[in-house]
Amino acid sequence: MKVIAEDLWFPEGPVWVGDGTLLVVEIRRKTLTRIWPDGTKKIVAELGGGPNGAAMGPDGFCYVANNGGFSFKQRDDGRWVTSGTPDDYVTGRIDRVNIDTGEFTTLYDKIGTSRIRGPNDLAFDAHGGFWFTDPGKTRHHDWDRGSVCYAKMDGSFIQEIIFPIHKPNGVGLSPDGKNLYVAETESARLWAWDLKGPGQLKSPAVASPTSPHGSRLVWGSSDYRRFDSLAVEANGNVCVGTLDKGGVTVIEPHTGHATFVPIEGDTHCTNVCFGGPDLKKAYVTQSYAGRLVEIDWPRAGLKNPF
Repeated sequence: MKVIAEDLWFPEGPVWVGDGTLLVVEIRRKTLTRIWPDGTKKIVAELGGGPNGAAMGPDGFCYVANNGGFSFKQRDDGRWVTSGTPDDYVTGRIDRVNIDTGEFTTLYDKIGTSRIRGPNDLAFDAHGGFWFTDPGKTRHHDWDRGSVCYAKMDGSFIQEIIFPIHKPNGVGLSPDGKNLYVAETESARLWAWDLKGPGQLKSPAVASPTSPHGSRLVWGSSDYRRFDSLAVEANGNVCVGTLDKGGVTVIEPHTGHATFVPIEGDTHCTNVCFGGPDLKKAYVTQSYAGRLVEIDWPRAGLKNPF
């Protein structure tokens, strides 16, 4: 393991840009930040709210799932951790960021007349649209029911596709684009839906005897861990940032087998992306420790579809 950057304020959503640099969001700092291999950091945009997940679109802009903000508290060990919804929370949204100028616009903050609550992660398909998860917001005695949505990057279309789902977090697509994967945080389960087209499920997302939302269970943990965001390998394996155990859970969708890769230094390995010339470097955000680390990975990550 190599530490690329430290003193990041709750980093998540790493993105391999392709020129040797990476983007991360810093949720507590409320920024999109660029990082060079030598650890140099530069704030790209001060987004406000709670920038959470990020992905490069086919137009060269970075799209950010902004959860609207978290409260934070500092533990006795000095690390900052999330602590519910802040008093100044207004709405969640999807931001579109020019990474060269730092200018950004809010692409969506509503679905119809309903406000987006707290979007967490997003992933583009080969058609230029993107899926995103919205686990909602938590309060002292209650929390929102979550959803999975689909939108077009030109601002012309957004729709809630899966509802309700409990705390959906990481989202991604199989290499052939025919399967949608969603990681559920509190249960540490990975769910899959068959797709028939852009933003379209083959079967309605309704409860069945095997799932609460018309999906199939790819894998579920038998021990205590929680799931965060995910990335997909070129061979189709799904790699999920794993909380509390501190590492990455690698799941083989076709066999239902999973292995755990521990990563030292933090219990909260939240996100992973692949980069490097052959996409065999895994970049992992350690959110409590405030670090971005690089790991030699035995297999190549999935290349962006555009």
